[in-house]
Amino acid sequence: MDMTDALSPEKHAQILRGASEVFAADGYEGASMARIATVAGVSKGTLYNYFPSKAALFTAFVQDQCDRYLAHVFDAADHDGEPAAVLHRIGRRMMQMMLSPVGLTIYRVMIAEAAKFPDLARTFFAAGPDRAVRFMADWLGEEARRGRLSVSDPEFAAEQFFAMSQTVLVLRRRLGLLPDPPEEDLERIVQGAVAMFLATYGARDVAA
Repeated sequence: MDMTDALSPEKHAQILRGASEVFAADGYEGASMARIATVAGVSKGTLYNYFPSKAALFTAFVQDQCDRYLAHVFDAADHDGEPAAVLHRIGRRMMQMMLSPVGLTIYRVMIAEAAKFPDLARTFFAAGPDRAVRFMADWLGEEARRGRLSVSDPEFAAEQFFAMSQTVLVLRRRLGLLPDPPEEDLERIVQGAVAMFLATYGARDVAA
């Protein structure tokens, strides 16, 4: 394999796609680099040139997916629209991320393996949930500075919003107790989360 192939972003993405399929089917501990190479359609030598270990591959997979999804979620976090509309967009995209096949796979693997592989759990938390809360807290803090929301603890408020946005559906779907929910169910949950959030943190509290 030449250096051009070693640095190929297409090959890198190809391996991550194969890894996603294997981790979803076999979990982290059950997945083997040989099987990942086969599913990804590369040799084991090529795989190890990109990723020196299974832990490195899983870490790259998690970080790649978190980067992709969080960029989409927080692309909606501008300061031009009304806070209710922006919260609604963030809530919908966050729900879609958590309920996506990749989102479900990562969560299920991490729950299954966190006790045995705490470093992987820390990597996931830093790349996903913690980063999402910090993004959201930054947006809430700026909205508060502009007088559009009344938020004294943006990080706590961000955690509250995400928790409310998972009501009813997300845990049940992660446990396989529900099929993919219809759009009207997602809409009802996000609308309820936004309404409850603004009842506590709405701009009228600033005036008070």
